[in-house]
Amino acid sequence: MPRQELARFLRERRAGLRPQAVGLAAGTTPRRTPGLRREEVAELAHMSVDYYTRLEQARGPRPSPRVLDALAGALRLTSAERSHLFGLAGSPAAPPAPSAPRRVRPHVAALLERLPDTAAIVTDASYGLVAWNPLARLLLGADLGRDTTNLARRRFLGQGRMHTSSGAAEFGHVVVARLRRAAERYPHDAQLAVLLDELHAGSEEFRRIWATRPVHAPGHRTKDLDHPELGRLRLNCDVLLVPEDDQEVVLVTADPGSPSGRRITELAGRVQSAPL
Repeated sequence: MPRQELARFLRERRAGLRPQAVGLAAGTTPRRTPGLRREEVAELAHMSVDYYTRLEQARGPRPSPRVLDALAGALRLTSAERSHLFGLAGSPAAPPAPSAPRRVRPHVAALLERLPDTAAIVTDASYGLVAWNPLARLLLGADLGRDTTNLARRRFLGQGRMHTSSGAAEFGHVVVARLRRAAERYPHDAQLAVLLDELHAGSEEFRRIWATRPVHAPGHRTKDLDHPELGRLRLNCDVLLVPEDDQEVVLVTADPGSPSGRRITELAGRVQSAPL
């Protein structure tokens, strides 16, 4: 085990993590460094300060996978950083993360607001909605993110309003493929287990597609959407990946200058002119 490299990695990640990011108050006592204190990391990881200090000083024993997992959570490591931590500690492979990330990063959420003519949403690995912009709600339904917080439940269980779309059948296979991947990556995720139980119990279509073991890579799709106010729209759906959080940014647009494009631009104008 390269103890010096492991110690350096822990120190650097601790120094780069602000107290507010882990729910701690900044306090009134000045900090010698802007990051967390060792005792704060130890408390978050449920270990003794002495043990954690020895790890940072390259004096500690080889940490167990349980300890490494606790440190990864305390230091808010990404999936890549978590795997790197296990590698530095000489662990053959990082065990599955306990659950899929369900919080969107601030810079990803801010991106949605800088796309005035694009309806955009962010979904987690279980197709839960973690972010959206106002145009997405006008285009896809005002219940988006309110009564409808999971697109798999919306698609297969009828939770929330769903406009008629030419891509509904294909989207069903896309959803099942992604949920299968999530079940493999996060076998201990309780929320995901509940979702899968609901879908299996409540949808024969879901059970049928699940049995086919579909495989789908995110990318570009085109579909026709019957909007209750704007009529039939020809839309482009493109997916951008946020790999460190296993999340997807879905961008919904229409070809510029097309009838659908003009209607989307008009809809976007309502968002921009709406009172704050």
